[in-house]
Amino acid sequence: MYVKAVAPEYQGELGAELTVNSSYEDVRATAGRALSRAGGAAERARAALALAEASRRLGRVGEAGEAWRQSYRSARAAGDAGAMAWALWSGGTLARQCGALRLARRLLAHSVELAAGSGDRLAHGYALAGLAETGRIQGDYAAVAALHEELLAQGRAHGEARHMVWAMTGMAQMHRNSGEHAKALELFEESVGIAAAADDARGRAWSLRGVADVLSLRGEPDRALALLSEAEAVCRAMDLASALAYNHKMRGNVLYRAGRYAAARETYAVALDEFTAMREPRGTALSRLGLAKCRARLGAQPRETLAELAALEADFDRMGLRHAREAVAAFRAEVTAGVRA
Repeated sequence: MYVKAVAPEYQGELGAELTVNSSYEDVRATAGRALSRAGGAAERARAALALAEASRRLGRVGEAGEAWRQSYRSARAAGDAGAMAWALWSGGTLARQCGALRLARRLLAHSVELAAGSGDRLAHGYALAGLAETGRIQGDYAAVAALHEELLAQGRAHGEARHMVWAMTGMAQMHRNSGEHAKALELFEESVGIAAAADDARGRAWSLRGVADVLSLRGEPDRALALLSEAEAVCRAMDLASALAYNHKMRGNVLYRAGRYAAARETYAVALDEFTAMREPRGTALSRLGLAKCRARLGAQPRETLAELAALEADFDRMGLRHAREAVAAFRAEVTAGVRA
């Protein structure tokens, strides 16, 4: 069993005003007001944390960076190790979003340590989830598989839907990238059900995106596109800027796999604009890869494609994205083989 999803990053008085499904513009405004009237270090830490998370999810990375650091400084002044752990979790998550994956792992690992020492179980779970996701994005599956299992066990033990959804979607993504599509689909679909039952709209949107991805790989593009439209409505209602951009990037993937290259090119261009606006380098590079593949299918000169792939490979190397780098290598081999033929 699991209880209705909550947002423990909204703490103190903010926890009474905001829910897990509050729009991030509302969260940002509410947290800003709370920060302006905060009387002590502990209150400032809580308000700045909420402001950091809302700003991050809206793609306002400069504001998010200032806010999580303010939260950490205030938590340290208050002598609250748990609050320091929450601030570092936010900072590590922002670093991952900005493509600084090594920094993200350092911040999140420190967050795990502080949370464990403070006894803040929820902060510990969130930090574990962040560390697991960062390693998964880097393709370091062997190192983070156990973290996903630990997070899932914690979620089941305490009925925490968000932990379960994070763990399941991460595990599903690893199965998907390893070619185990049936297991990935099973986990993504279970995650959708848990998120829906717990009223976790954000988790449901991310899970639907995963289901759509696997259905597309199985040759069901129309079902996949319908699910992405459903998830997009959630993203727009909650001002989920990053999730919306990744939804559009996935829509481009589905269209590309279906051979609808012109439509895919248009959709990747939308995603690229969104990622560029929020300074999200991983999404930006992935969208550029999609565009390069579409242009190649639509008649671009091979030398242009190979030059773009070389630039992208360097970007993926710098960010430590193994799976993306492998995708570049695979498509480069295809382009090169076509030239030789």
